[in-house]
Amino acid sequence: MDCDTGIDDALALVYLCSQPHVELVAVTSTPGNVDADQVAQNNLALLELCGRTDVPVAIGARKPLQIPLVTTPETHGPQGMGYAELPKARRGSEPTDAVELWVEAARARPGELTALVTAPLTNFALALRAEPRLPQLLKSVVIMGGSYYYQGNTTPTAEWNTHVDPHAAADVFAAFARQPEARLPIVCSLETTERIEMRPEHVAALAEAAGCSAPELVLPEHPRGQRSTAPSALVRQVSDMLRFYFEFHRDYDQGYVAHVHDYFAASVAAGTAWYAARTATVHVETEAPRLLGTTVADYRGLWGEAPNARIVSDNRPAEAFAELVSALGALARRLD
Repeated sequence: MDCDTGIDDALALVYLCSQPHVELVAVTSTPGNVDADQVAQNNLALLELCGRTDVPVAIGARKPLQIPLVTTPETHGPQGMGYAELPKARRGSEPTDAVELWVEAARARPGELTALVTAPLTNFALALRAEPRLPQLLKSVVIMGGSYYYQGNTTPTAEWNTHVDPHAAADVFAAFARQPEARLPIVCSLETTERIEMRPEHVAALAEAAGCSAPELVLPEHPRGQRSTAPSALVRQVSDMLRFYFEFHRDYDQGYVAHVHDYFAASVAAGTAWYAARTATVHVETEAPRLLGTTVADYRGLWGEAPNARIVSDNRPAEAFAELVSALGALARRLD
């Protein structure tokens, strides 16, 4: 998993830790929601919270390929974890660069690994430069990013991850042109990730599934920044992250909800989510200032270019949240 942790990245990572059939080979850290060092600290702390100190964490790029880094403290909080205050991890990042780790792992286990990227595509683009055979070496690739025939969440036309490093995104899609359809990246874009809309009742259901004796209430009428007192550490941290995210979405007139984009991508990568996808040729705009990071999909072959992506076109939000509540509730009980 390559991430820029971030509240929804955190939820995705915790979800993967809950899955007994998932082997987390490594978590690599890309700058985006916060800088790369803070991303790594968040990843280390989350893995420790989940009892997964066996999973290596590495830092790769510290800035996008060609443009300055922009972070989002207003969306995810100064440290990327909303109101959650995770204890500092007792271990540090790997000395190995994230790109080296990607390449070494793919070469050592050809055809076995799924790459899940919930961050700007900087590290993946650099890994492709270092090893152009990655499209053949990886079993599959799942990317959260882009918006197609849908309003952007950063500019009128651009999604956050792609907007942070459009040049990296363009490089990645170019690298997958002319690959067999089964090897094309599965792209979870805003059209379907914004359907994964978390609400206060999901937090309450999670606490109940975790065995918490008192209801976990995260409500719009509460004071800003109220903190959880849940007895489960996992529930408490997740609740404090999500309260911040709910407040952010409300501040931007989207309701007291949270779009947990990256959890959906993680469930696709883990094979636990139903989805439908359409093959397309993706173009990423890297020149026009107002359209920077805009993604366009040619579904009908009008450009006469080879497809380079499978874009998710449908999903089942109710099933996704039933899976999330059950999985995180079971993990919380095991940890407690």
